[in-house]
Amino acid sequence: MAEQILDQVRDVVEGQIDFEGQKLAELIANVALSVVGAIAFLVGYLLQDIKLAVWIALGGTALTFVAVVPPWPFYNNNPVAWLQVGGRSQHTTASLVVDEKAVR
Repeated sequence: MAEQILDQVRDVVEGQIDFEGQKLAELIANVALSVVGAIAFLVGYLLQDIKLAVWIALGGTALTFVAVVPPWPFYNNNPVAWLQVGGRSQHTTASLVVDEKAVR
């Protein structure tokens, strides 16, 4: 019973994302944190309230964490097509041509 629950948790935590998904996650994180930082700074400066600025920054960071860290399905729209194991024989009889002569 515990093994089944642990396997389900592993499947959720070890989700797959592709290279384009990694690039998208990085872009989202950079933009979101920059915007949240600017908003927190402006609100804190205009209202002269550092506590409010810190709470805005923490809330924005938490929302960015939720948007970026889990392996959401849209991060795996372009999966990499890996070669199959043992798909081709490793010993092919390819020859190298040097000075119009085949060399093996």
